[in-house]
Amino acid sequence: MTFEPGADLDEEGVADSVDDTIAENEVVLFMKGNPLMPQCGYSDRAVNLIAAHRDEFETVDVLPALDQFREALAEHSGWETIPQAFVDGEFVGGSDVLAELEERGELAETLETA
Repeated sequence: MTFEPGADLDEEGVADSVDDTIAENEVVLFMKGNPLMPQCGYSDRAVNLIAAHRDEFETVDVLPALDQFREALAEHSGWETIPQAFVDGEFVGGSDVLAELEERGELAETLETA
């Protein structure tokens, strides 16, 4: 038997999940893996940057349905790359943008929520 990632997750289900997750969480990071075991360096970097300023934030592992998540996230951000961070429903960027904000001393303020 061959494992097909996301075989039980359809596009509409993933899109609805992305919509709900962005709407219901102050800060959310869509990433490869999870905070304890990131599956790419960019996701690891993004988790560490956010965690340096926030104790609580939501993460979503996109690997079980990578193509469906990329498409659903692109509807919100215009980006197809992962990771993607959202604050108060607004797209902030990926790990490079988060790192640039940190370098300019703006990340803590960006991660503050209303």
